[in-house]
Amino acid sequence: MARPVEFDRTLARDRALLLFWRRGYQAASLSDLLAAMEISRSSFYAAFGDKRALFLECLDLFAARTLNFLNGTLETNPPLDGLKRFFEMGLGRMGDGESHWGCLLVNTSLEMAGVDDALSQRASAHLAQVQAAFEASLLKTGCSPQKAADLSAVLMLLLEGLRVSSRRALPPETQRNQIHTAFRIVDAAL
Repeated sequence: MARPVEFDRTLARDRALLLFWRRGYQAASLSDLLAAMEISRSSFYAAFGDKRALFLECLDLFAARTLNFLNGTLETNPPLDGLKRFFEMGLGRMGDGESHWGCLLVNTSLEMAGVDDALSQRASAHLAQVQAAFEASLLKTGCSPQKAADLSAVLMLLLEGLRVSSRRALPPETQRNQIHTAFRIVDAAL
């Protein structure tokens, strides 16, 4: 008979997600994960399989949370305002101690490229979903499909650049100015 789980799996996974986000996949050792998750090695393997499987679960969860956050701003605001709000609220959310961590999806795409292309491609596929949401929102402004595709690519470059530059600890006001400038350009292009 299998032993019952003696820890909160969701809490342990969320702790692992934070460690992966802060350190990256490769720098988060199994010992670090066990300490952060506050579980034993046997519980880890029984609940999560291995480090890679746990990381994939965390990566997918981070992507789902990002898309839910984005869709929430798009549902409650006009299209362009919703996009701008997503970018601005991302800065505010990162003020909760995560300001220098960047984005787990962007970080993974960069860290794992050429090391574990499957992980890098998984993160990139999630980023493509974000870009598709940008494009769908831009289409609602009445712009042409080609213009929506082009502008969503520009917004994705902005998002990725902001997330990378946050790891350089740029002041939030600098990033806010970059967002406002980019959206003035996008608005003028519409």
